[in-house]
Amino acid sequence: MTTHAFGAQAADQPLAALDIQRRTPGPRDVQIDIAYCGVCHSDLHTVRGEWPGTLYPCVPGHEIVGHVSAVGGDVTGFKAGDTVGVGCLVDSCRQCASCREGLEQFCSTGMVGTYNSPTTDAPGHTLGGYSQRIVVDQDFVLHVHHPQAQLAAVAPLLCAGITTYSPLRHWGAGPGKKVGIVGIGGLGHMGVKLAHAMGAQVVAFTTSESKREAAHALGADAVVNSRDAAQMRAHAGSFDFILDTVAAPHVLDAYTALLKRDGTLCLVGAPASPHPSPSVMGLIFGRKAIAGSLIGGIAETQEMLDFCAHHGITADIEMIDAHAIDAAYERMLRGDVKYRFVIDCATLGA
Repeated sequence: MTTHAFGAQAADQPLAALDIQRRTPGPRDVQIDIAYCGVCHSDLHTVRGEWPGTLYPCVPGHEIVGHVSAVGGDVTGFKAGDTVGVGCLVDSCRQCASCREGLEQFCSTGMVGTYNSPTTDAPGHTLGGYSQRIVVDQDFVLHVHHPQAQLAAVAPLLCAGITTYSPLRHWGAGPGKKVGIVGIGGLGHMGVKLAHAMGAQVVAFTTSESKREAAHALGADAVVNSRDAAQMRAHAGSFDFILDTVAAPHVLDAYTALLKRDGTLCLVGAPASPHPSPSVMGLIFGRKAIAGSLIGGIAETQEMLDFCAHHGITADIEMIDAHAIDAAYERMLRGDVKYRFVIDCATLGA
């Protein structure tokens, strides 16, 4: 099937309209007409060759929502007309220990990403959601239960939502726990919403005083300007868990000092260059941990979507048409979005 898409032919070229081929649905496949696709910072890094291994033509996009238009003969969980989502992965080995435990994101042979992963489909690697249609194995398709009017704002849950939900869930954010969220952006604003809905005491950290009111509106019980040493000292030794969403190098000691004994600082932001080395003494006196987290597996991603539907949680978005993607990338680099761009995929054929 020929499908309209937006992608780049090389790292130094802007994204432009192109036609791509999607496979005819096989017995286990679900064909999805894409309504909306979120724009992730990973898209920018990949399409511009800032991370190694980009395969061209590159069609990014792994925050996909739409409607089932066809299913294979062996598909049991989906039917035409269903509202569905596709996140950051579309396959895995399904046999390693991680896959058997529902942790496909840690597949030992390498998960198949929604874009830029080797595949037998043309052109030899996966092509993502900046397109009008995608075909995905039923095991990697997710049910969306939000109202249709919220569908565009559901798209970023497929990456930003699960990237923050998974560590909050793993480290037990909930009633009686004090949780910090560092950074109020595409990931951070979801972290605040989710931690609040889980029942935790939520403190948002920002370098921008102008974000104080917005962070409270998102659900933060308190907001700390991380550049203010007195504000930081007031929270020393009091956090059970801190989720750091910032994708730029910064001093981690400022946050490990805020952890209780046995507290954890979890990193989900991926800076282009390393953070300065943390102080070992700050960790061993308190048995504190610095950890990392990726997205979630398929089961946990479905759990996250159901949780968000139950609590009425969506991302705060700005809708764009396909021809505005490069301009949106530049604004994203400047932090000029509250808090996630979403492409109206109906504009891909314009």
